[in-house]
Amino acid sequence: MSQPKVAIIGLGLIGSSIGLALRKAGPDFEIVGHDKDRSISKKAHKLGAVEKWEGNLISAVEEAELVIIATPVVAVRQILEATGPYLKPDCVVTDTANVKGQVLEWADELLPDTTHFVGGHPMIDRSDTDEDDATPDLFVGSTYCLVPSSTAHPAAIELVTSMVRELGAEPFFLDVTEHDGQVAGVEHLPLMLATALLMTTSQAPSWRDLQRLPGPAFWRATQFSSADPANNRSICLANRENISRWIALYIDSLRELQHRLADADDETWEELFTELMDTRTRWLAGRETPEEEAARAELDGLRGMRTFGSMFGLTRFRDLRKKLDQRESK
Repeated sequence: MSQPKVAIIGLGLIGSSIGLALRKAGPDFEIVGHDKDRSISKKAHKLGAVEKWEGNLISAVEEAELVIIATPVVAVRQILEATGPYLKPDCVVTDTANVKGQVLEWADELLPDTTHFVGGHPMIDRSDTDEDDATPDLFVGSTYCLVPSSTAHPAAIELVTSMVRELGAEPFFLDVTEHDGQVAGVEHLPLMLATALLMTTSQAPSWRDLQRLPGPAFWRATQFSSADPANNRSICLANRENISRWIALYIDSLRELQHRLADADDETWEELFTELMDTRTRWLAGRETPEEEAARAELDGLRGMRTFGSMFGLTRFRDLRKKLDQRESK
């Protein structure tokens, strides 16, 4: 019996790190990779992120049990359209794009009914990393959003969930509206803020003098989450309504601060900064309320120490297919 096949499409930081983590777990399946840039594919293979790489996209996904699309959202539609007709029945497909509404629409439109799509989005800091920083520990301790399609079989969702846990991340299930609305606030709004700050300062009459003044605070505030303009553009277009709502809320906050500058006393400002700095510290520390901590402890106890490798070795992976094949008879 041949080994089950996992295909990773896109072998940059995210795809290569997923491959390294899964290979480190030692599961009984073959990991094959593909990237449109052959030099990146070769680098991922040399790094050990994939056992082999395919220069042809279709060859990479044919006969795969699991396909992981680790590309920016701008490339996902083309990949789904090209690979859909060649996916084996009951193949499980997931992605890592940071907008899910459009991706799920594409999956519903372009993938055959015999496949199962489970959207994914790892929430990691990519600002100071590049492809050469791929590591099996990239996702450890991070939140990994999962947004299954309405037609995904429970066994397919179980498979992707177990993969996420093997990466060392915490699965966080949301529906598509929740995901895109919330991510717009914490990931896409900062992109707009960096854009607005650069627009404001670079277009100021004093810009020539301003160029000599910025320090670390300015450069942190104007750092884009992606160095690829096309990717930033696709984010804006794919999630424009949610981003627009967050911009409106942010404008309200700026106006409130503007009023406070005119009216508030020293004590009011100190109270505001004390409260908000404490909020930020709690967020960074990942603190939870006692009720949330108790609920998490109970969930961890039920989940135990199951991993992708132990649950989905060769036999378990084949059992997944049987579950999916039996869905119509239930």
